[in-house]
Order: sequence, then C-alpha cells, then structure tokens
Amino acid sequence: MARTLVLVIDSDPHERRSLAQKAAGAGCDVLEAASLREAQIHLVRQRPGFAFVDLNLPDGDGLALAREIVLGGTRIALLTGRPTVESAIAALRLGAADYLVRPLDAGAIARLLAGLASEAQTARPDTAALLRELDATGRFGHLIGRSPAMRRLYDALIRVAPTNATVLLVGESGTGKELAAQTVHDLSDRHGQPFVALNCGAISPTLIESEMFGHERGSFTGAERQHRGYFERADGGTLFLDEVTEMPLELQTKLLRVLETGSFMRLGTPKEIEVDVRIVAATNRNPERAVAEGQLRADLYHRLNVFPIALAPLRERGDDIQLLADDFLRRLNASHGDTRRFSPAMRAVMARHAWPGNVRELRNAVQRAYIMSAGEELDAATLDLDLPPARAAGPVLAMPIGISLAEADKRLIFATLDQCDGVKKRAAEVLGISLKTLYNRLESYGLPAVETGEIDGDTAPAE
Repeated sequence: MARTLVLVIDSDPHERRSLAQKAAGAGCDVLEAASLREAQIHLVRQRPGFAFVDLNLPDGDGLALAREIVLGGTRIALLTGRPTVESAIAALRLGAADYLVRPLDAGAIARLLAGLASEAQTARPDTAALLRELDATGRFGHLIGRSPAMRRLYDALIRVAPTNATVLLVGESGTGKELAAQTVHDLSDRHGQPFVALNCGAISPTLIESEMFGHERGSFTGAERQHRGYFERADGGTLFLDEVTEMPLELQTKLLRVLETGSFMRLGTPKEIEVDVRIVAATNRNPERAVAEGQLRADLYHRLNVFPIALAPLRERGDDIQLLADDFLRRLNASHGDTRRFSPAMRAVMARHAWPGNVRELRNAVQRAYIMSAGEELDAATLDLDLPPARAAGPVLAMPIGISLAEADKRLIFATLDQCDGVKKRAAEVLGISLKTLYNRLESYGLPAVETGEIDGDTAPAE
C-alpha cells in the first residue's frame, strides 16, 4: 500500500502528537515540527505529500510558510485557534484542503486522512496523454518545458521508467532532478507505492546512517523510540538519493551492500530487514571526477550508473524560461488573488540572463519581483540578477603544507563566506557546491547553518 508523507507543523505539542498519531494510524509516514525553523529543515531534506500548518508559529508567519509549501507542490490544511475572515480567504486562495479551527474536529481530520490514503492509489499516468499535454501546454507531468533538451529528457524517462533499472541523474543544482526522479516513479509499476527522497548533503554525517537505515529505541543517546529509516519507508517503491556524492565514504560501503543484497539492519539490532526498493540517485557534480577525487566509491558509482541521464541547465533551454516564469507567476497570482503580469522589459531581461542557479534561481527571481513591484506589471529593475560569476578570481588564501584536507576545506569555506559578506548562497556558488551541502558543513563545524528564510532546497515546482 502506498504511504503518503505527512508533515505536521504545530506549536502545540499535544495536538501535534495527536495529529501525528492519527496520520500514522491512517497509513501515512509522518514528520513533526514545532516551529518554522524545524519545518524548513524538514522541507530541505524531503518534500511531503501533505502538510498540516499552524498559522500561529512561535518564530514566524505560518501563512507565509504555507505559501512556500504550496509553491513546492505540497497540499496543505491550515490550523488556527484564532480564525479570521482574512486567514479563511487566504486558505481558499492557497487551495488548502481544509481550514481547521481549534479544538480540532476529529471527524474532519479522519475524512481528510482517508482522502489522502485514497489519492495515494492513483492510476499510473498515461504516456500518450502526457505527450498531448506537452504539445498543448508545455507541461509533462511535474516538469515544464518543450525545448529539444527537455524532449530528450522525457524520452529517456519514458524508456527507463517501466524497467527496474537504477537511474543516475546528473545536472547542475536547480535543474529539477527530484522532479525527474518523481516522474520515473510515477511512470513505473511502483507508482502506487511510496516515493521517498533523501538529500545526502543536507543531513549531518553523524545522523545520516540512522536516517537511512533507522534505529531501535535506546540504540544511542536520544533514541527514545524505534525509527523507520528511508529504506524501510520506501519498501515497494522508489528511494531518491539526492547529492549522493556528498554521502560519507563509510556509509557508501553500507549502501552498496544494501543495493547488492536488498537487506540492511537498523542501528541497535542484528536483525536483517529485507526491502524491495528502486534507487534513483542524483548529483550536481561530475561523478567520474568525484570518483577520481575520492569522494565517491568507484564500485558504488558503477552500481548506480546503470542508466545515466543528463539534465540540461536552463541557459540551454531557450523559450522554456518564459514557460517556467509564466507558471511561477500564475501560481503566485492564484495564491494572492491577483492578475499581475510581466513587463516586456522584464521578459527581455529574463531571456538574456544565464541563470547560473537554473530553475530555482528563476523561481526566486519571479517571487522577489512579485514582492518588490508596486504595479500590475512586474518591474525588471527588481530582478537584481547581477551576481558574481561562480569561481570568480579573488584574494589568495595561503595554507601551510601538511595541513589536513578537512582543515583546508574548513578554512576555504570560512574565507569564501567572509569574501561573500556572509551570504551563504553566493559562497556556495563560488565554492561550486550546493547551498544544502554548505549548511551541512557549517553544522558539522558547530555553527548555526540554517536561518529563517535561507532554505533553498532542490524542490522547485514544475520544472
């Protein structure tokens, strides 16, 4: 049976736990967050199918978070103890599945969760229908674009999806690798089973083994209950391993064993657990270079590289830029009840820009222009696209011979952050790593990596 991933965001610990238990009892996988920050961390790591969102969070605006979640393609229900006409109208504009007023109606929640279970058993999309929709609207399932590069991508996805072959997606950050992986799953015989996404670069190296394979209660300090890992949750379906080249080498060995044997052990028990999981992996690096540099085991690379697919950067996709921008603006208009449009000057600027951040950068630029523009037309002056090129020349960082690679890596990251005035997104571009990987490195150094508003995951909608 398919299992929908539900994220419960609620500052009330008793109601949050009650909602989580009800969702688990309805056959859903569940994540919990007590604050805006905790919710954003979960959203970086994986995209839920559904989210309960408390409008009154202790550290931020729940409605703004709800808008962000909806733009990522997740359905929502809003929770509030202080209902207002304005928030109810906002819920309607967002297309929320429900607007729940405290004390929460148990019957309404049960009907909502039953609907999620029913929707999880949807039929596999018809390929011919998807191609007709592509010609008519430029949309292919979760993806948008009808450039030659995208049509080659769709052809590859259609061919590999019905098989059980492992897929390796290679492309720059922000090109839509998770949506391509979701499409492989949707077009496969596993479409009614779970699709589970794990970002290997967004989880601390000390936690990733527990997250991947799970743990038993008491297996380590803080393990207060049994935890089902990503492999177990993906049983029967597809596990998407994003940024696989960022996985610690010792864990790569264990991953290889699971791929070869189909079994693993939770932390804290010698009992083997067998699973049937299809792997779709992704990286924004050249995987062969990662092997040469010792970041990716050669045997794991060959095990993953059964059917490689390259995703084209946005700068090579021509008119897809306008198609995507129009879709992002349509979503923003729908969520705010507006009918705003792009100015001719803004369309011209978007067409000329190289988009080093790809679809994610385009989405963020449209949202920023929407917020900053005063009139009915979005103003090109609000785009602020003059970013320094990645790997721009700058001051020299001197380090003594004999320093460890780990220490050299740390010094380079700090020096680059200093050069970029602390702007993490810009530092990640200069370093040639993803923003989530930079967060992970800073966290390993004992620094607060993720701050409110900084989350920028690889889950851009409708690429």
